[in-house]
Amino acid sequence: MFLTTIIMIILAVIFGATALLKGKPIFLSGVNSGIKLFLGILPMLFFAFILAGFIQALIPREAINRWIGKGSGLKGILVGCLAGSLIPGGPYTSFPIVAGLIKTGASIGTVVAFITAWSLWAFTRLPIEIGVVGFKLAFVRLASTFIFPPLAGIIAQTLFGRWF
Repeated sequence: MFLTTIIMIILAVIFGATALLKGKPIFLSGVNSGIKLFLGILPMLFFAFILAGFIQALIPREAINRWIGKGSGLKGILVGCLAGSLIPGGPYTSFPIVAGLIKTGASIGTVVAFITAWSLWAFTRLPIEIGVVGFKLAFVRLASTFIFPPLAGIIAQTLFGRWF
């Protein structure tokens, strides 16, 4: 996390200096846009971290181990797929939850399945997807990606389960 922060600082300084060289109005426009984005995302971030904390506090360690822990096997991967597919919102919502799952002892297979299902299935986005592109295309997209979240979880657990 520290390295990522350093990289983001360096990029912000480089882009900020470039914007400033192009003129003060461009620089101020960029700063203004960044502040608006930050303020818009801040409430969602706050509640996503609160939710991640509640997950850690409310779900007993034994339940975590049984349902999504290292010994949960395929059941844990499928639970991760289901949970990931039902979580609404963008990365600012889902990744704090992922961090909470990791801290509670979820297996790497479960976590990878969660992230992959959130990315590919996203059942909460289906109504807008069907409304915009139609049922047929939404069905084809979902059917085409259906195998990947559990497969990604199985691969992660098999190849990297000993590391996590």
